[in-house]
Amino acid sequence: MRQYTWFWVRERNQIAASSILISHGETGLSTAFDLPTQLGLDSDHPRAAGEVGRVGVAISSVHDVRRLFERIDLGEVSTSMTINATAPILLSLYVAVGMEQGIPQNKLRGTTQNDVLKE
Repeated sequence: MRQYTWFWVRERNQIAASSILISHGETGLSTAFDLPTQLGLDSDHPRAAGEVGRVGVAISSVHDVRRLFERIDLGEVSTSMTINATAPILLSLYVAVGMEQGIPQNKLRGTTQNDVLKE
């Protein structure tokens, strides 16, 4: 079972929340993304005003993904990313962070959605 991790916490508590879940045996994390991320907008884009971080985590670059999974061994958890149209981009950023952690690509686990008709 996965805990929907990032939806209900503010940025400064994301790492703490995931660490608590992992310390209690959770091996699957489910990540929700904010609307600008779902639309492929950077957080500082004018159309993102008022929506950044409202319904999930804001991701504008690999730096954000690196911070999101700081102190989480991506080789030990399975990550579900609730994202559609920008799923290939977020997956690429996730793989990049996994590689930075020294995790072979074939050891990364998880899922993405890619249903562009859903949004």
